[in-house]
Amino acid sequence: MGVEPTVEQGKPHGSERARKRSAEILECATQHFARRGFQGTDVQHVADALGLGKGTIYRYFPSKRALFLEALDAGMSRMHERVEAARLGADDPLDQIERAIEAYLAFFDEHGEYVELLIQERAVFRNRETPTYFKHRERNVGRWRERFRELIAAGRVRPLPVEQITNVLSALLYGTMFTNYFAGRRQPLAVQARELLDVALPGILSDSERQRRLAERRNTGT
Repeated sequence: MGVEPTVEQGKPHGSERARKRSAEILECATQHFARRGFQGTDVQHVADALGLGKGTIYRYFPSKRALFLEALDAGMSRMHERVEAARLGADDPLDQIERAIEAYLAFFDEHGEYVELLIQERAVFRNRETPTYFKHRERNVGRWRERFRELIAAGRVRPLPVEQITNVLSALLYGTMFTNYFAGRRQPLAVQARELLDVALPGILSDSERQRRLAERRNTGT
């Protein structure tokens, strides 16, 4: 068995062609890791699928471990980009939260391969200080805490610690994502997102906001 190249060899820099090639390798590697598992995947599998030499893969990613972790990192970046795009499609902060939840669930519904990689990361690299999913969560949770601060200031959400609110909602979403993957989704995503919020929001909304939302739903019949 050959020795994998060291990190110092690094990946090609700069060009748009190199960036496209890197993305192509990551996409292909994601599918192989999801299907074969980390241990069952050889870099040669990825190279063969793309019609490349194994050395070309190592020019971009210095080891199988680096390839796996960057593939998962790219997936979590895609997920957060989708959630952010959904958020920006609404003006009201509560509507932003609802759209973001639906986008989150939809992403993992469409890309079960990343759920597989999250499971494998925990099994194979369990000594990592911060798993990839939570690294991205901490990078992005600040904007949601700011939304909840705005809602608290406006009297629409109870004056709870925003860290508590985001931690609880995050845990609900994380669990729902895995439940959907293992048990199968039995509802349209929009319905699932609404039901999740119907359970989670009453505990944090102010009395006046709960009444407002109930009246709004009675008027619209939703």
